[in-house]
Amino acid sequence: MEYFADLHIHSCLSPCGDDDMTPCNICGMAKIKGLDIIAITDHNTCRNLPAAKELCEAYGLLLVPGMEITTKEEVHLLGYFPDVDTALAFSDLIRSHLPKAKNKPKFFGNQRVMNSDDEQIDEEDALLIGATDLNLAEATRQVLAYQGVPVPAHINRGSHGLLVNLGMMPTEPEYTTVEIWKHLPCDPSVLTGKHVLYSSDAHYLGDIQEKESALKLKHASVDELFAWMRSTKKE
Repeated sequence: MEYFADLHIHSCLSPCGDDDMTPCNICGMAKIKGLDIIAITDHNTCRNLPAAKELCEAYGLLLVPGMEITTKEEVHLLGYFPDVDTALAFSDLIRSHLPKAKNKPKFFGNQRVMNSDDEQIDEEDALLIGATDLNLAEATRQVLAYQGVPVPAHINRGSHGLLVNLGMMPTEPEYTTVEIWKHLPCDPSVLTGKHVLYSSDAHYLGDIQEKESALKLKHASVDELFAWMRSTKKE
């Protein structure tokens, strides 16, 4: 079956995310746009996932727990996890690898932790916009250690894209799935044997993807999605 997905969405917990990007608003907009599967992938944290899980269940959406990790090389790596509890444990680990400086909301943006009633319950003070002290290989190993799937984000985009920042697709670690920024060309030779995700990287509600990127899965589940992501694409 085909399931429409947007697997790269930022909530108001990301300092660059609009304050209207609450878990409730994201899930409501995803439902309006006809999506079946979403992933909330805040920068270097997963603290809005509990609210998102509750709301996705209410809206009949499948939530893929995620995070967008900034590596030492300033490469963005998406990590997807089997459940919210595992993602939160990974979030605690990543917090320990962030800069010791605190966020400056007036300069970098708010970092709002929300509940499912759209109420702010905390303000994250870690500098989420900063890079971790983990290089790409180390960050990838950590995602795998938490039973997750590592996916390099928007590899062909100048801002934090792997191909731009590193100048190549590494052979180690090897990735079976990558994300492409659909508005820019990408050298097809680097995609051999890899599945490709097209997502919005939405920071505003209107940017959440329409019904335009379908995943062919036997059924809508995180396990089924992960099996597809981990497999080698048949050319």
